[in-house]
Amino acid sequence: MKKTIALLFSGLMFVTSYSQKADITNKEGSNYKFTQLVHLDATPVQSQGWTGTCWSFSALSFFETELNRRGKEMPILSEMYIVYQAYLGKADKYFRTDGNTNFDEGGAFHDIPWVISRFGVVPNEAYRGLNYGSETHTHAELAEVLKGAMNGLMKAREDMDDDAGMTSAWRGAIRGILDAYLGEIPEKVEDFKFKVDGKEYNPISYRDELGLNMDDYVSLTSFSNHPFNAQCQLAIADNWAWGSSYNVPLEDLWGAAEYALNNGYSFAWGADVSEDYFSFRNGLAIVPKDKSTIYVKGANNKNFSDAGADAKASCFLEPGEEDEITQEMRQKGYDAKQTTDDHGMHAVGLYKDQRGTKYLLVKNSWGTDYNDCDGYFYASEAYFKYKTINIYLHKDAISKEMKKKLKID
Repeated sequence: MKKTIALLFSGLMFVTSYSQKADITNKEGSNYKFTQLVHLDATPVQSQGWTGTCWSFSALSFFETELNRRGKEMPILSEMYIVYQAYLGKADKYFRTDGNTNFDEGGAFHDIPWVISRFGVVPNEAYRGLNYGSETHTHAELAEVLKGAMNGLMKAREDMDDDAGMTSAWRGAIRGILDAYLGEIPEKVEDFKFKVDGKEYNPISYRDELGLNMDDYVSLTSFSNHPFNAQCQLAIADNWAWGSSYNVPLEDLWGAAEYALNNGYSFAWGADVSEDYFSFRNGLAIVPKDKSTIYVKGANNKNFSDAGADAKASCFLEPGEEDEITQEMRQKGYDAKQTTDDHGMHAVGLYKDQRGTKYLLVKNSWGTDYNDCDGYFYASEAYFKYKTINIYLHKDAISKEMKKKLKID
């Protein structure tokens, strides 16, 4: 049982650390010149460390900005509290499907409402999830120990006597592993006590104090293997919670992104970041027509959490012509497994370059040391159209016309 936590959370409003310079560019020595169209506040860039938990960092950053939009203070919420509870959900699903669902570090934006609606949320100071003596998140060992335990359970299930049934003790064993690595959380979350500004909360009462209603948020996607303007389930391994998305034509997806930002709403963005023309180190994600000049040194790690390979090319220094992305081109990449579910991020702004090309300003979770944009980067309209898996946003960020088409109340 976790001892009652008494902490004083500062309650100060944080704003994005991304510096607003007179000449905005992607990196030192670049000829890109960006003009701000929309720029929304966000909490400081953090690092997911050596983990595959971008989905928690990006979605909670999105919810922190949502609180600011509603006139509330922006606390730093605990990513690892979400990770802990999501692992329990993944373990249960893995057990019930005889090991035929994903059980690993990855997740999807649907994990966050799945957790918050059931188990609430806590500030980062109440639960940092660093119970293994490190100041940097690193989950390789944790993930392998958890997978070993679950696969051992599946083996025991295969070998058990026909007259015997599985005990429920394994759930406590999984909790024990999570407690050891991330820190103990009581099974009854109402017993997890902490203080914010001198007032005592538990995860449920804190969620209610923040006013986070998970029914207000929806996912949008665009793939032609599902009917348009209807709900679908994205067939990606990390969608263990089997969350639904509204499937819309590609132009409507980009239109929804623009509409949201222009009306003061940010959104969480899931996308493929494995292409050579995604270069966090250069502060750019683009789809240049001529990709032959891109020279890549090194390789991406499993979680892309060290900013990935170092790519050099003139297209990262001078804006040029990009591919025109069509629904068919996008679908072909998805069907060929060239567009994959890699990374979750947080879109907080809309910019344009001197050629008139529009870009999202994207807050990442790889720290601030790997590029000249203070941990942010610019993703072009073409890159968004080509490589987006889904976006997650408040339903009021969607136009009345689209809401009517999708039958969203």
